[in-house]
Amino acid sequence: MSSRPTAPARPRPPGISSEAQESLQLIAEGITAIVGFGVAAIGLVRDDHLEMVAVAGSPQAREQLVGRRTPLHLVTNELEVADDWGLLKFVPHERLQSDVETWGWVPDLDPLEGPDAWHPLDMLSAPLLDGDGAMRGLVSIDLPDDGLRPGPERRRLLERYAAQASRAVLRALEREELEEQVRLAETARQVVRRASRQRSLGRILEESSEALVEGFRALGMWIQTFDEGGLGSGTIHATDGTRVQLPTGIIAIADRSAREAWAAQETIVVARGRLRDRLSDGEREQIVDFLDTLDIGSILFVPIGVGPEVLGNLVLTRAHGGAPWTATEATAALDVGRDLGTAILNVRAFEREHRLVKELQALDQYKGQLIATVAHELKNPLTSIVGYLEMLEAEEVDRGVQQALSAMDRGARRMVRVIDDLLLLSKVGDPSNPVIPRPVDLRAVAGDVVDLTSLAARKRDLTVHVEAPAYPVLALGDPDELDRVLSNLVSNAVKYTEPGRAVTVALSRAGDEVVVECRDEGFGISAADQERLFTEFFRSTNPVAVAQPGTGLGLAIVARIVERHGGRIELDSELGRGSTFRVRLPAADPVS
Repeated sequence: MSSRPTAPARPRPPGISSEAQESLQLIAEGITAIVGFGVAAIGLVRDDHLEMVAVAGSPQAREQLVGRRTPLHLVTNELEVADDWGLLKFVPHERLQSDVETWGWVPDLDPLEGPDAWHPLDMLSAPLLDGDGAMRGLVSIDLPDDGLRPGPERRRLLERYAAQASRAVLRALEREELEEQVRLAETARQVVRRASRQRSLGRILEESSEALVEGFRALGMWIQTFDEGGLGSGTIHATDGTRVQLPTGIIAIADRSAREAWAAQETIVVARGRLRDRLSDGEREQIVDFLDTLDIGSILFVPIGVGPEVLGNLVLTRAHGGAPWTATEATAALDVGRDLGTAILNVRAFEREHRLVKELQALDQYKGQLIATVAHELKNPLTSIVGYLEMLEAEEVDRGVQQALSAMDRGARRMVRVIDDLLLLSKVGDPSNPVIPRPVDLRAVAGDVVDLTSLAARKRDLTVHVEAPAYPVLALGDPDELDRVLSNLVSNAVKYTEPGRAVTVALSRAGDEVVVECRDEGFGISAADQERLFTEFFRSTNPVAVAQPGTGLGLAIVARIVERHGGRIELDSELGRGSTFRVRLPAADPVS
C-alpha cells in the first residue's frame, strides 16, 4: 500500500464550516491511508445536488472535484443499478447510464488484464443515510492500490470503515446544522430586537439589514411592502436606502408568489436551473434574466405577514457561484418574515395613530379658533347691551319694567362670563401662545382669592382659610393664569359646600414642585363624573350640583392652565364626603 501526497490546501467550499470541512477531509484521508485506495471523496447533499467538499489522495482529483455540484438524480440513477455490497454500492463501468466525465473525475489509468481488474470508470461508493433513510452524503472510493476490484475480505474492511465514516459525516453534518441554527437564531433575534423598537419602515430596514445580510451570508437584500390591506405592490426598499426599480412583470410575479408562499408558510429559492420554485418556465426565465443584469446568481424569496395578512416580501440575494440556500436558512428566514410582519404592522399602527393625532390636533386648533372668533364677535355687542341696560336701570321706570331690565342684565352678564371663559379657554389651549414663566408667590395669590370670595362665603355661612408656611411659596408660571387656577378651585369649593362648613387652601413645597390643595366638605363627586370632570362644558349628573349655576368650563380651564405650565392635577373625592383638588406645579427658586 503506497502513500499518496496530500493536495495543497484550498478554500473551503461555500456553505460549510471550516471545522466540518476539516473533519471530513481527515475522514477522506483516513480511507486512503488505511483501506488502500488512491482517492477518497466525500460529497454532501445540498439543494438536490451532491456537492463535493473533501477529496484526499490525488491533487488533480481535489482540484477538479472540490466544490463541484452534481444533480442528485444523476447519482441516484447510477446507484439504482449498483451491486449491493451492504453499505457499499458498486457500479461496473459497463453498467453506467451517464457520462461520468461530465460530473465526476476519471483517473488516467491503464487497467490490468482479467475479470477482476479495476476499470477507470468503475464506481464504488457508500451512500450516507440519516435515521429517516434520506441520503445526506456520499463517500466515493477510487484507484485501489492493487488495481483490482475489492474481494469479500477487502469489502468487509472497507464496509467497516465506511460505517465509521458515515457516523462521522452525519455527526459533522448535525454539528454544522446546529451551528447554522444557532447563528441564524441569533440573526433573527437581532432583527426582532432592532426592528421592534422602530417607528418607520426605513428605520426597520436600516437597523435590520446588516444583521440579515451578515447572518444569511447574502450579497444584499430588499424589502417590498404591499399597500395597507394587501393591495398593490407598495414600495420596494433596498439595503442602501434607495428604491429598487423592478420591471412591472416581476412585481406582479412577486405579489402573487408572496401570497402563495405565505399561505403555504414556505420560502422560495429562485436560481437558473432550479425548477422547484412555484414559477412557470416563462416567469423563471424572466426573473433569472433580470437577476443576471444585477450580477445576482440566486435569491431567497421570503413572504412577510401576520396571521392571514400578507404585508410584503423580503428578498435575500447571493452572487453567481455562491452557496446554495439551505433548509435551515429557509426556516430561519420564514421566522424573520413573521417578525418583520409584526414590526411592519406596528409601524403602520403607529403611523395611523400619528396621523389621527395630527388630525385631532388640527381639529382641536380649528375648534379653538372657532370658539375664539365666535366669542369675539359676541363680546362687543354684549358689552353694548350691558352698558345700555345700566343706563336704563338708572332711569325712573315702573316696577315691572325695572324687574325686566334686571333680568336682562343678569342674563347678559352671564353671557359675558361664558364668553370670557371661552376666550380664556382658547388662549390657554393655543400652542402658539406659550407661557412666559416667572416666579409667582402663591401665598399672595391665595390671599387675594380668599378675599374676593369672602362675600360669597359669608352668604353661605362658610369658613375659607389658607394654610401656608411663613415664607413665600414660589411657583414658576404666569401670574394671571395661576390666579385663575386658584380662583376657579376656590369658587367651585364655595359653590358646592353646604352652609356651616369649611374650605381650606393649603400650600407647600415638595422637592422641585409646589403643591396646592383645595379641600372642601361639599357634595363630593361620583367616580363616573370624575372621568369627564375636566372636559369642556361638562356638568355633574348630581341633581344638587346641577342646581348651581355654571358654564362647565371652570375646571377645563384649570386643567389646561396646569398642563401648559408643566404641572398636573389630581382629585380625591367621594359622594357626601367632599373633594380635594391637588395641583402640582414647577417650583421657582427664591429670589436672592
